[in-house]
Amino acid sequence: MIQAADIREWRNHDVVDSKGHKIGVLEAVYVDTATDEPAMATVRAGLPTRQRLVFVPVDEAVLGPGYLKVSYAKNQVRKAPSIGTDDILPAEQEESIFQYYGMTYQPGAAGERQLARR
Repeated sequence: MIQAADIREWRNHDVVDSKGHKIGVLEAVYVDTATDEPAMATVRAGLPTRQRLVFVPVDEAVLGPGYLKVSYAKNQVRKAPSIGTDDILPAEQEESIFQYYGMTYQPGAAGERQLARR
């Protein structure tokens, strides 16, 4: 498992899919609020004048020299739910990210968010 402190050091490094195709650049890491383990990353993707932050799970990510390799295909990640480069993730959009990747969304017992940006 990738430790939260370790993955922050990879900010602004390339994010690639399992075949080595560049998806974009690592912008931030979101941890699961229940476990404090890395759960999602935002990747800066798109044209230089129209960039957005797409979400990708990092549960099976592998760190390499200058890159983070995720287990999802470039095309799938590029179509994932996204936010603007200056935006924050609205609470009501969290569940759609998990659904997109076929993952279970589990907010806290009192309705707390599942993701927190690090």
